[in-house]
Amino acid sequence: MQAIKPSQHFMSILMLPWLAHGHVSPYLELAKRLAEKNFHVYFCSTPANLVSIKTKIPNKYSDHENHSLGIIELVELHLPELPDLPRHYHTTNGLPPHLMPTLKKAFDMSSPSFEKILDDLEPELLIYDFLQPWAPTLASQRNIPAVEFLSCSASMTSFCLHWRSKRGVEFPFPTIHLKGYEVSGFNNLLESSANDVKDKDRVRRCSEQSCTIVLVKSFSDVEDKYIDYLSVLLGKKIVPVGSLVDDGKDSNDLQDYNNVIKWLDSKEKSSVVFVSFGSEYFLSKDEMREIAYGLELSGVSFIWVVRFPVGEKMNIEEALPNGFLKRVERKGMIIEKWAPQREVLKSKSIGGFVSHCGWSSVMESMKFGVPIIAMPMHLDQPINARLVEEVGVGFEVERDENGRIQSEELAKAVRKVVLEKSGESVRNKAVEMGEKMRRRGDEEMEEVVKELVQLCGKENLQFNV
Repeated sequence: MQAIKPSQHFMSILMLPWLAHGHVSPYLELAKRLAEKNFHVYFCSTPANLVSIKTKIPNKYSDHENHSLGIIELVELHLPELPDLPRHYHTTNGLPPHLMPTLKKAFDMSSPSFEKILDDLEPELLIYDFLQPWAPTLASQRNIPAVEFLSCSASMTSFCLHWRSKRGVEFPFPTIHLKGYEVSGFNNLLESSANDVKDKDRVRRCSEQSCTIVLVKSFSDVEDKYIDYLSVLLGKKIVPVGSLVDDGKDSNDLQDYNNVIKWLDSKEKSSVVFVSFGSEYFLSKDEMREIAYGLELSGVSFIWVVRFPVGEKMNIEEALPNGFLKRVERKGMIIEKWAPQREVLKSKSIGGFVSHCGWSSVMESMKFGVPIIAMPMHLDQPINARLVEEVGVGFEVERDENGRIQSEELAKAVRKVVLEKSGESVRNKAVEMGEKMRRRGDEEMEEVVKELVQLCGKENLQFNV
């Protein structure tokens, strides 16, 4: 791929996210914001990821003759093809869970390819993710400043660092905690390894190598105290970049989009819950059945996105309780694989979001003023769910002592958020938060631009702040 060298009007940035959709997506949104501010962004990932985001880059960012905006160029990073990791698995999207260590190993093995990309493009700055310490090392060897961008919450990051470094000391903010059945999974998350390197060590080394600042996907109205504590733990300035929620329309499948919105338009205001657990978590059959019974028991209309792992030979009828689809055909809409989440959350008929609490989903729900029915599954999601309750924009669904989903508790939480007087404060707070986020727009980006320009000594260039 022959990249276009930026003109003197631009400052060039190379971005390297981890290979998960939940990381690629916010990195791309940050790239768009930086392009708006007159930066030239090289966006680096595997072909398996790049093919899915090409359509999400507006044409205005690819016009090399238009000097009023920056440019976003896609740069392919080629991983070695290992015996059980063909090219279509060079992404976490659809990756069988047992292959995650293999993907991390292949990512590490791509460092020579990344080294060549650095030499060919000669960027003025590298923005990198939390699992590839070799990336800032290679940049430093070339006197290229490197800045870490964390696409997870400041509360999760500070909790994780505290947990790792201050064992036996209570986290200073007690509303952010783990429940008993979540502790082993969290420990496994920190102790997981690939290439004989534990993830907790990757995270530490990546943070240590960031030049004076660390960018985080957050904003101070929600996470000010966690941003401050993270700064103390890392010894660096934490710069929030905002929610990075794109207000544009999804463009995957126009027919599906029209069908979904038409169905939503037929419903009363704030009467429907949207149910989605992200693109990279797959419900077990037991979980799916409990959720189905819970939705049915709530009596509330719903739109539910159901996904199965790539290659799994199961259809929706087999996965759901007998007769469920027939019983809820007037109340519920089941969608397989994909739904235009932003457009759904913006619909006036949506009154709640049954969410796994992935950080991007939390940000989207807040931005559009939709209260959250939190059902965290793994990774950072339990911490995000506690934050949702602390901020007052949602309720978490109670589980049994072993962490199992209970249909009655889901039904109770859905009714509370959508129908009952006891959920009025959460509904009002969600609307208030959405209005505040929309008013602020991209204020945080002005500080981000200022920090990046100073870091690279480019104060003499003109940026669209």
